[in-house]
Amino acid sequence: MIRIGETEIPLDDPLVLAGLGLGALVLILLIMAVRGAGRSAAAVEPLVRQMNALNQRVAGLSDGQERLAGGLTGVSEAQAHSQTAMLQLMEQRLAEVQEKMGESLTGSARRTAKSLGELQERLMVIDTAQANITKLSGDVLSLQDILSNKQTRGAFGEIQLRDIVGKALPSDSFTLQATLSNGRRADCLIHLPNPPGPIVVDAKFPLEAYEALRRAQTPEALIRAQGQMRISVRRHIRDISDKYIIEGETADGALMFLPSEAVYAELHANYPEIVREGFAARVWIVSPTTCMATLNTMRAILKDARMREQAGAIRKELHLLYADVDRLGARVANLDRHFGQASKDIEEIKISADKAGKRARRLDNFDFEELAGDGEENLPLTKPGG
Repeated sequence: MIRIGETEIPLDDPLVLAGLGLGALVLILLIMAVRGAGRSAAAVEPLVRQMNALNQRVAGLSDGQERLAGGLTGVSEAQAHSQTAMLQLMEQRLAEVQEKMGESLTGSARRTAKSLGELQERLMVIDTAQANITKLSGDVLSLQDILSNKQTRGAFGEIQLRDIVGKALPSDSFTLQATLSNGRRADCLIHLPNPPGPIVVDAKFPLEAYEALRRAQTPEALIRAQGQMRISVRRHIRDISDKYIIEGETADGALMFLPSEAVYAELHANYPEIVREGFAARVWIVSPTTCMATLNTMRAILKDARMREQAGAIRKELHLLYADVDRLGARVANLDRHFGQASKDIEEIKISADKAGKRARRLDNFDFEELAGDGEENLPLTKPGG
C-alpha cells in the first residue's frame, strides 16, 4: 500500500496497477521525447543562428534603407528649400532691379523735365536779352545820330552837365544858360561866394577829333588825328578863357566839361601839354566823375558861406535862446518855492486834521471830563474872529 498525504493506494488493486503502468509508460515516452527534442534542438541550432544573422542583416539593410530614405528625403527637402530660397532671392533681386529702374526712370524724367524748364527759362532770358540788345542797338543808333550833329552833340553835353549839377548842388546855387555882361551865354554859372566868385562851367565835346584818333590805322593818319585833337581842344580852352572869365564879374577861372570819360582819359594819358596849357589859361578840364567831385567841394564851400552869412542871425537866436533858458530857470525856482510852501501847508493841514479827528472821537464818546482836563484851554464854540 502507498500513502500519499491522507490517501492510501493499495498496490494489489488491478486498476491501480494499470494506472501505474500507464503512468510509467507515459513517463518513458516523455523521457524519449525530451531526448529527441534535445537532439533536434542541437541539429537546428546552426540554422537558427544563421536565421538570426540573416534577420540581423535584413534589419540592418532595412535600417540602412530607412536611413537612405531619410537622407533622400532630407536632400529633397534641402533641395526644395534651396530652390525656394533661390526663387525668393531672385524675386527680391528682380523687385529691387525693377524698383531701381523705376527710380532711375523717374529721376531721369524729373531731371529731363527740370533741364527742359531751365532751358526754357534760359531761352526766355536770351529772348529778353535779345530784345534789350535790339532796343540798345536802336538807342545806340539814336545816340550816334545825336553825336553826329554838332548842335545835338552840344545839347547832349549840356543835358548831362545839367543832370550832374542838379544832383550835386542846391537849385538856388546855380543858373543854367546864364547870360554874362559881355553878352555870352554860359551853359552853367555856379554862384560861389567871393573869393573866388561865380564860376562858369561850359560843356565841350571834341568828338570828330577823338573818332579820327580811334580810326587811325597808319602812323600818318595817327599823327594827323593827334594834331586835329590838339587843335580842337586848344580852341575850346581859348574860347572858354576869352568868353567866360570876366574880371570883377566871374571867378578867375572856368571849367571845361567833357561828357566822355574816354576823351578825358585820352587827354591826360597822351596830351599832358594840353592839360598844362589849360592850367595856364585858368581853364580846368573835368569829366563827369571829376566834375561831380569838384561840385561836391563847391557845395561844401557854399554851405560854409551860408553859415557865415547866417552867423549874425544864429548869434541873435542863441542870445534869445539864452534869455528863454534864464527865464525858464527863474520860473522853475518860483515853482519849486511854491511847491515847498504848498508842501508845508499840506503838512499843517494834516496836523490840524489829526487834532480835529481826535477831538471828534472824544466828543463821540462824551468824554467831557477828560476833554476838560487835558491841559488845553476850552474855547467857545464860535468862529475865529467872531
